[in-house]
Amino acid sequence: MTMPKGERGTRGPVGIPRGQAIEMECLGLVSEALSSALDLKGTLKAIFEVLADRMGMRRGTLTLLNPRSGELVIEIAHGLTVEEQQRGRYRLGEGITGRVVESGQPMIVPRIGDEPLFLDRTGARRRIKKDDVSFICVPIKLGSNVLGALSVDRLFAGGVSLEEDLRLLTIIAAMVAQAVKLHQVMEDEKERLIGENIRLYGELQERYRFQNLIGSSRKMQEVFQAIAQVASSDATVLIRGESGTGKELVAHAIHYNSPRAQAPLVRVSCAALPEGLIESELFGHERGAFTGAVVAKKGRFEMAHGGTLFLDEVGDLSPSVQVKLLRVIQEKEFERLGSSRTIHTDVRIIAATHQDLEAAMLSGRFREDLYYRLNVFPIYLPPLRERKTDVLLLAEHFLEKYSRQYGKKIRRISTPAIDMLMAYHWPGNVRELENWMERAVIVCNEEVIYSYHFPPTLQTAEATGTQLRAPLKQAVGQFERDMIVDALKSARGNCSKAAKLLQTTQRILGYKIRKYGIMPGKYKV
Repeated sequence: MTMPKGERGTRGPVGIPRGQAIEMECLGLVSEALSSALDLKGTLKAIFEVLADRMGMRRGTLTLLNPRSGELVIEIAHGLTVEEQQRGRYRLGEGITGRVVESGQPMIVPRIGDEPLFLDRTGARRRIKKDDVSFICVPIKLGSNVLGALSVDRLFAGGVSLEEDLRLLTIIAAMVAQAVKLHQVMEDEKERLIGENIRLYGELQERYRFQNLIGSSRKMQEVFQAIAQVASSDATVLIRGESGTGKELVAHAIHYNSPRAQAPLVRVSCAALPEGLIESELFGHERGAFTGAVVAKKGRFEMAHGGTLFLDEVGDLSPSVQVKLLRVIQEKEFERLGSSRTIHTDVRIIAATHQDLEAAMLSGRFREDLYYRLNVFPIYLPPLRERKTDVLLLAEHFLEKYSRQYGKKIRRISTPAIDMLMAYHWPGNVRELENWMERAVIVCNEEVIYSYHFPPTLQTAEATGTQLRAPLKQAVGQFERDMIVDALKSARGNCSKAAKLLQTTQRILGYKIRKYGIMPGKYKV
């Protein structure tokens, strides 16, 4: 890569020997490539082009060490075919490249045909006379850490100083070391993010399997059957139900059990966004489309391409946005605000609302044609008061969830507390039940959730419809009986353990058991 001795004595324009001038020019171009290229491959390709054009290099390779496998792999090559590059794999200490990386010291092979350590694993030199090829390999080091090796081939010439070539290549290797390290860090981070993405995707699929949705009532079984039927299709789904019944959970279950599961699920809360912004959120905008639009922005339809768009509270859309939404559903195309370019989209629509859309159509607040476009496959979620058999299942699920989250060992809900949950009318549906169970877990410092762990809303007789008209003595007796039954349940029918839990004597407990007609044997299972 340096000039022959006969030419090294000539002077450049400013009196610098010609060989040094070429080296300086070469280093300048290498520095420019390092500062301008954003990726390692682009940078090294530019550097190899410089070495080939200015310094007579025939082939060049960047070989990196995989710290996990201990294998050396050609990352970037010049003058090698793809097949030859793929064959270039070495272990530490194997061949010239393996020894350079293992020792951290450069090596020069004047004639590769005379060197038994030169393996030519790539097979790139089989087509040429090996006595005519010199090989130089230098380590890429950052401090004492060897990241890989930089190697070049050049035609052997007796008048060429390979030591000068080695010096130049060592300088270049030092210049690219930081770029190589950055490349390795970015590749490790990329692998980590891919792995994290796969893990999270698996968790989402497991979490939103419709078999994991909770409910044993007949109405919820009908919902599960509907989810199973529609998930495998691309049909538009309209989820109806009161606030807090779990419409978003059903939308997730449909998406993550559909062929689009690996594509994005994008949610738009139509009620949370003001009318002036909802159109921009759905369809995007170009720069300068309106005041404050300083950059172009993708809309939710573009973001959900290939996946699912969940329109929550679709009944709150303004008439003007309803018209544009209808066109997207029908034609599968739209334009960004401020643009005339038509964008085609492949999106499945799942909409949800708590409003009476039929009444909204009669009053003119909701378009009839849009209603029929959305109502292809309706799913109705019943309120919690219409499926009381699911209250205990949901309460136990939330008890387990928040006990684990807050690190508590709460084993069960007491019988009076269950009666209280069953008697309440749950205007906030499942969301309200979850909130109250989380609160109960937070304030409970025992192994059992009792009635007094719930908020006054549930404890008030008027709110639950369970006014107590019994005398005080009878009410106290009922409370005492409930405490004894709970203790016997915890002690598995063992009266001695139950007495300790109640902090009383076994004799007094026996008296109370006989007084209230309690049978401890029922709780021995």
